[in-house]
Amino acid sequence: MSLSHSQGWAVRPFAEQEMHVREAATLLASLRSHAEHTSAGPNPSPAQHTVYSLPEAYAHCVAVTRANSRSFFFSTRLLTPEKRQAIRALYAFCRTSDDIVDHNHENAAHALADWVAQVHAPVARPDNPVLLAWNDTVQRYGVPRVLVDELLAGIAMDLTVNRYATFEELWLYCYRVASVVGLISMHIIGYESGAASYAVKLGVALQLTNILRDIGEDARRGRVYLPLEDLERFGLSDNDILHGCYDERFRALMRFEIERAHQLYEEAWPGVALLNSDGRLAIGAAAEVYRGILGRIAAANYDVFSRRAFVPTLEKLLILWRVRQRVSRL
Repeated sequence: MSLSHSQGWAVRPFAEQEMHVREAATLLASLRSHAEHTSAGPNPSPAQHTVYSLPEAYAHCVAVTRANSRSFFFSTRLLTPEKRQAIRALYAFCRTSDDIVDHNHENAAHALADWVAQVHAPVARPDNPVLLAWNDTVQRYGVPRVLVDELLAGIAMDLTVNRYATFEELWLYCYRVASVVGLISMHIIGYESGAASYAVKLGVALQLTNILRDIGEDARRGRVYLPLEDLERFGLSDNDILHGCYDERFRALMRFEIERAHQLYEEAWPGVALLNSDGRLAIGAAAEVYRGILGRIAAANYDVFSRRAFVPTLEKLLILWRVRQRVSRL
């Protein structure tokens, strides 16, 4: 496979970058070093000079959550007010971190390195509402900094890794960008011993759902997250995905991946019982509403190239009713 370059970093399949991506701290240090030793051009003057109060910062995170994920916003309404605002600060932090890579096409590595430096700063800038609310959440709930670095390392992997040979390789990426979010959420919601392994599985299920829903969108960016071993199993290649190949081979692949995701959701469900009681319904609803995307993909005959699957509001309410019954039996 030929190599390309992104922001000065060599972009290679996972296997050739394995030592580079295995340790989160090493990956982030490499990112910072790269940004310090290459020129990204003059920094534009900041457009935002507003100094935010903490309530205003949290209100901004509410707006970010509402604008970017109706499903997640819907589920977080089931939390107590204090935990709700903390979880939405977490969402806004994740969304903002991810957008830095997706929206800064020319200088993504520099932009992400600058963001990492701001995240690591002991005091958040008062003109950045997301970091202001996020730092307060980290301190208030004792979120381990190592988890935050794992999340940032997962986002950085999008700058250096462009293919995953096996599902085992993809698992690390899913763990960092999704399972870690679940582990952080546990610190906000409260949990009993043993919950972590279930949160990891749920995160992988959620990210795999993301990957399946966004195959077409990712292909247009030159990204293929589906494991190459799975593509080969169904007679496909990464180039087939990049060119929007939509045939029976692809539909068979999608059925296989969706079944894998459903299995992970089921294996993760017992972990809901290990959360504090005031967070079980919200997490259960978030998981099952997102799981509903898989059904929507199947209902569209697995066409993820020309449409984006989503769960309508009425279906969300029905899912919520079913989840409420299931949670009551925990």
